[in-house]
Amino acid sequence: MGISFRHYLAATTVGTFALILLGVYTGKIGAGLTCAGRWPFCDGWLGLFPATWPSFVEWFHRLVAMVVGFMILGAGLISYRGGHDSRITYALGVAILMLPLQILFGANTVLNFGITASMLHQTAAQLIFASLVYATALAFWQASNTQNGRTDSAVAGD
Repeated sequence: MGISFRHYLAATTVGTFALILLGVYTGKIGAGLTCAGRWPFCDGWLGLFPATWPSFVEWFHRLVAMVVGFMILGAGLISYRGGHDSRITYALGVAILMLPLQILFGANTVLNFGITASMLHQTAAQLIFASLVYATALAFWQASNTQNGRTDSAVAGD
């Protein structure tokens, strides 16, 4: 028995929330400053392996972001190919469209260190998270209505 789509969405949403918390910690300790404006590299051997705790945190944030990004792409693909509700697919589409911007904003926080760069990075993260929360809530709501023998038309009459 495999994981259901709604549970995969929930895991993706929780992963995104954990990534946001890790990003807050990464910014708080100034881990991006360890890269000295050399994005995508950082300090350490060949600029790829962390030499200090802050550079480890920066690299770990990037690793988690990559995993979560692939989870979001996977959710969008599953939703599109699986014929799920168009509202879920559109919400995931918003999250997917925000991913490249989020990467660019993240690079900008390392290169420019400004409050504006950090705010753009955090705002994009919140938009992605909000899209995932909406898609997850909708998937669970639809599943509970299906289990109760109700359809969207029956719910609309409530």
